[in-house]
Amino acid sequence: MLQEPMMEKLTAMRLLGMLDALKTQEQDPAARELGFLERLGLLVDQQWTWRENQALARRLHAAKLKGASVEDIDYRASRGLDKSVIRSLAQKSAWVDSHENIFVLGPTGVGKSFVACALAQKACRDGHSALYMRAVALFRDLAIARADGSLRSLLARLSRIEVLVIDDWAMAPLAETERRDFWEICEDRYQTRSTILTSLGLRRPSKLRYLAAEAVDGEAISSRPKRQADDHADFRGREGLVLRAVEQVPPITRRQSRPRRRGLTTKLRLGLR
Repeated sequence: MLQEPMMEKLTAMRLLGMLDALKTQEQDPAARELGFLERLGLLVDQQWTWRENQALARRLHAAKLKGASVEDIDYRASRGLDKSVIRSLAQKSAWVDSHENIFVLGPTGVGKSFVACALAQKACRDGHSALYMRAVALFRDLAIARADGSLRSLLARLSRIEVLVIDDWAMAPLAETERRDFWEICEDRYQTRSTILTSLGLRRPSKLRYLAAEAVDGEAISSRPKRQADDHADFRGREGLVLRAVEQVPPITRRQSRPRRRGLTTKLRLGLR
């Protein structure tokens, strides 16, 4: 087979990684000394790497993260950030496979958004889809979708995202429609996907129910991420980072018949010292 037609066919089949590897082999005299299977193996490895890099680039572009990564987290700042906690979460992003949730709490300026985006970016590198949204933008998009009739489509798209980062959540009590829309998101993602929430105002888990809203809907929203609980606690002070168990909450309603399942929620609290 002539070289040019072969390269055209590789391009048509979108085997661009293999095409680049073949050109490199043709320019490398040492590659000519390799056997057929060895050269073929190198071509396949290059194509695999190219496809993985392209998929990662698409995931990062769709995630709309803020350019953060766990390698760039500064542990020297006095904000109570425990490197072992971040490392355990970043280890192959196992918390995503287990459909666990993360709360990142703390005052303004301590890097809550950066930590959340860094964990989501690591999840993207480990093969998971992610999306970063500020709570204000999320509720605005939900309101627009409700007005133009595309709410069901938007909720379905959010339910397919493996790691949903909601920044500045519950900065103020939610309105009625916001509460119900957020309940739908939590219900769709419950024990099937992972969510990262960052917030300024949440000082203790019981605040979730108050800030979410009142009565049944507020309990239902707060119980979805909170019902998953860890079996151990690690307290490092009022203003430091905290990874600890989140207590169980009452059932959603008296009519609830679904058995209550247990999982894990990780709570990170950042603070200046």
